[in-house]
Amino acid sequence: MKFEHLVEVNDLADPAATALSREELWFGLLCRAEDARPFLPGLEACEIMERGEGMLLRELRFGSAVIRDRVTFSELEWIRFESEATPEHPGGWLTIRIEEPQPGALFLRFEYRTGLQEDGGGEDGRYADFVRSAYHQSDLDTLKVIRMIAESGRLQ
Repeated sequence: MKFEHLVEVNDLADPAATALSREELWFGLLCRAEDARPFLPGLEACEIMERGEGMLLRELRFGSAVIRDRVTFSELEWIRFESEATPEHPGGWLTIRIEEPQPGALFLRFEYRTGLQEDGGGEDGRYADFVRSAYHQSDLDTLKVIRMIAESGRLQ
């Protein structure tokens, strides 16, 4: 399955809205890499198994399901989560890119590629639609968590 969408970070048309800087946004994405529990409901543990230049190897525990993934990134630009396929999980990857078409107008582009088979109709198609909807909601929640991190003053 392939799925991609944009989430607006800063609404420049709303002067009352609190804007995030690229650095605050990036810090939040790194927090998701280091400890994904606040970002992924049901995640019980996130253990860093290995750390290298521009990458992490992690083990994520959702109850009895264990997912291993590799996180790679280019500072202030993008971060990618690549999960291994298991009997419980089809594997795939998520890339989150920071886009700034004009100064201060920040967006997050979420790009998913999974091992989930996508069919234009039938039960597989309905399941893929459900997964896309869940991913979209999770991505909106990711931005909410990043805003909470930024507002907590952790960057000051």
